[in-house]
Amino acid sequence: MPLPLSDHCDGTHFFNPEGARRHIRRFAMLKWLTRRDGRTPWPAHVENTAHPPPPPRVAEHHLALTFIGHSSFLLRLKGLVLLSDPVFSDRCSPVGWAGPRRVRAPGLALADLPRPDAILLSHNHYDHCDLPSLQALRARFGPTPIIAPLGNRAWLQRKGLGPVTELDWWQHISIHETRITLTPARHFAARSLTDRNTTLWGGFMLRHAGAQIYIAGDTGYTGYFRAIRERLGPPDLALLPIGAYEPRWFMGNVHMNPADAVRAFTELGARRAIGMHFGTFQLTDEAIDAPLRDLATARDAARLPAERFTTLDCGETRVFDLRHRPAAEHGAMA
Repeated sequence: MPLPLSDHCDGTHFFNPEGARRHIRRFAMLKWLTRRDGRTPWPAHVENTAHPPPPPRVAEHHLALTFIGHSSFLLRLKGLVLLSDPVFSDRCSPVGWAGPRRVRAPGLALADLPRPDAILLSHNHYDHCDLPSLQALRARFGPTPIIAPLGNRAWLQRKGLGPVTELDWWQHISIHETRITLTPARHFAARSLTDRNTTLWGGFMLRHAGAQIYIAGDTGYTGYFRAIRERLGPPDLALLPIGAYEPRWFMGNVHMNPADAVRAFTELGARRAIGMHFGTFQLTDEAIDAPLRDLATARDAARLPAERFTTLDCGETRVFDLRHRPAAEHGAMA
């Protein structure tokens, strides 16, 4: 079935309208993939700190956000429970015996999850769209609505998952009075060597009771951050990726580093942000603690208070009053 023609789709494949920020030489890429000389080793295992379980309910205008690990979050709003990019498997890989292995257990076990009203899938990469986890969620809770970018419905439904709602960039769906809009991102999609960019990728803007929560998905820095603010308004809370960014000559096209994430925070006009996409799977060369150190450096350079853009510990839940404006908002755009 032909894909819809647009500024990011030619009818058979999706693409980034901005083009490549950096030219990638095939030989250099293959050398990096096979040798990885500059990789800083991660520990084989990091023990999670014990945290209280997420609250069973929240008040109106509040969000209970639990960091499960990597890009997986549990979001509990009044009357709505969402899971974003749930990955509970030991590896993010097409096979269970090879590929990047998690160094931290999920901060919230699948068995301890509340029933989700919907699952948000940003794209089909293995570290965001984990088939065993999705199947385990279905086995436990029964059919659960999945919201995903264009091109993902047929594959997910062939795996017995769904119902699935596909969205193009800027399209939206409403669940329990929460409006969920698929937002542009700078990335790509593939689950094999033959299906590159036959499905779309994106982030999500949630509008709930007058407040907005932005989940960037997997993305490099993009001019779309300004467009998202202009079209949808600034988020009260933004979940922004800060990891898997070295070497920049390769990763800069599709993954933000912390300095990029602080720039995105500013251009979105976000009140607060939480970092994600770090500290769980070693996908690139930087040290396991580099995203946190580099985020602190980037905040200082932008004169941004630490409480405005921070991270959660694996398994930690933080409750946000989405009506509350931080005391110092000078790091955001006027």
